[in-house]
Amino acid sequence: MKAIYVPHLLNAVHQTRLLSFETHLSALETLVPIRGELSVSHCKTYIEVKGKADTIVTLTCDRCLQCYNHRLSLDTSELIWLEETAVAEQEPLEREVGVEELVETLSPHGYFEPDTWLYEQLCLALPQRQICDADCQGIAIEEAPAQSSSSPVDHRWAALAALQRQLPDAQP
Repeated sequence: MKAIYVPHLLNAVHQTRLLSFETHLSALETLVPIRGELSVSHCKTYIEVKGKADTIVTLTCDRCLQCYNHRLSLDTSELIWLEETAVAEQEPLEREVGVEELVETLSPHGYFEPDTWLYEQLCLALPQRQICDADCQGIAIEEAPAQSSSSPVDHRWAALAALQRQLPDAQP
């Protein structure tokens, strides 16, 4: 999708641009193309963006680590304020932000990037707890036979246990 020059929205019918899309985003792996519609309206001091989209993503279960497919649906809208002081250059990845700055802004003479907006909204729609099934028990742990207290529980610690036995004050 091409970037939309904000002043051109003023010349559009009802000052609105409608976009239908079927696309893949390079930053978000999906099994099927992302299909949907996007509406960008110029409302004098802000632009209103409304979007609907559907796709399928492959996620990894937080409990059992198995991959599973998840239908991702999006039906959202956002107001982006138009300000002359909107920063056009790239901001640092980490910076302290005050509560009054928690507003999206865009220059009235700048560009709106539909791809970026769609990517951000889809990322926000991803489930925070990625669980493949409500009944998922997690990784099955097999009970190991009882071992003597002198041998390490995990064979990867054997080298450390051997080193510990070489120390003069070693206590098993």
